[in-house]
Amino acid sequence: MLKKTLLAALFAVPALSAWAETYLIDVRTPAEYAEAHADGAINIPVEDVAAKISEVTADKDADIYVYCRSGRRAGVAQETLTGLGYKKVTNLGTLANAQAFVAKQQAEKATP
Repeated sequence: MLKKTLLAALFAVPALSAWAETYLIDVRTPAEYAEAHADGAINIPVEDVAAKISEVTADKDADIYVYCRSGRRAGVAQETLTGLGYKKVTNLGTLANAQAFVAKQQAEKATP
């Protein structure tokens, strides 16, 4: 199920699907994610990150960006992932920050 969600999310946003080994993970609850989320984000609640990250990527060198409501849960997820050996984990903080990050990436991809 998570792999299908990942594929759907990546193909829904062309700019994000062009990213090589880059993942945007929303670590909020499924209810929060359903209300609003950054384009291309995969929902893995913070308490499930350790168990489910391998369903998304086993590449320890992948760029992983995490966010939540305030940045606290994203910080916990970042620590968890780095503890598992993931080397490039960035805490974007809030949903608004993640949306701005996605917009910036899309604008950079659109600029010739």
